[in-house]
Amino acid sequence: MRLAADVFVASLSAAAAAAAPGGPRSRRASVALAGGSTPRGLYRLLAAPGEPYRGCLLWEHIHFFWGDERHVPPDHPDSNFRMARETMLDPAAVPPGNVHRIPAEEPDAGSAAARYEAELVRFFALAPGERPRFDLVLLGLGEEGHTASLFPGSPVLDERTRLAAAPWVEAHREFRITLTPPAINGAALVAFLVSGEAKAAALAAVLEGELRPERYPAQIVRPDSGKLLWLVDRAAASGLSASAAR
Repeated sequence: MRLAADVFVASLSAAAAAAAPGGPRSRRASVALAGGSTPRGLYRLLAAPGEPYRGCLLWEHIHFFWGDERHVPPDHPDSNFRMARETMLDPAAVPPGNVHRIPAEEPDAGSAAARYEAELVRFFALAPGERPRFDLVLLGLGEEGHTASLFPGSPVLDERTRLAAAPWVEAHREFRITLTPPAINGAALVAFLVSGEAKAAALAAVLEGELRPERYPAQIVRPDSGKLLWLVDRAAASGLSASAAR
């Protein structure tokens, strides 16, 4: 977890410092957060008063987005926004204007996705056809190989133009709002956080199996001009070959 915190700080500190008064450029640092139990531990560590990470980050210059969200209000127990707010954003006193959550309380999930895409276009000042350039996108990996809310067989895997979408996820019988592959792959750095033996088979299939993104959507994550980093624990890596696990 500390390695993940180190990556978070390193990837955002330079961008945030450059956005500070007197910096050589005006671009703000930006991160798309992941949900789930592994990121929860990371967020708590980053904002903990007794840890060094909190003081290393220029929180006032970092803008927070989300890779995906359940179709629930922001105070719902299943909300990815709520988890991040309680574990990191509130403890670190992040300015409200730096928080760009997915408006998942919208009755229509498609409208929520459209509003979120409009916010991405506004914040990144995107021209038609351009993609956001997140400084960091954090992702998890599901036991069936999904990431964000890109599930096996989802039509969103073929998306080429939209930045956010609201697919129906049959396995969970609900709509999700998610960044699309183009939005994720425009990032400067995409970091997967994977932990636990339950993820071992999926991780091995994604990293060492045949390229089948329709079956293992995490394989579709290939940054166009950025970097891809996998941060996995020993349990999750237990299914990898010796060369891949190094």
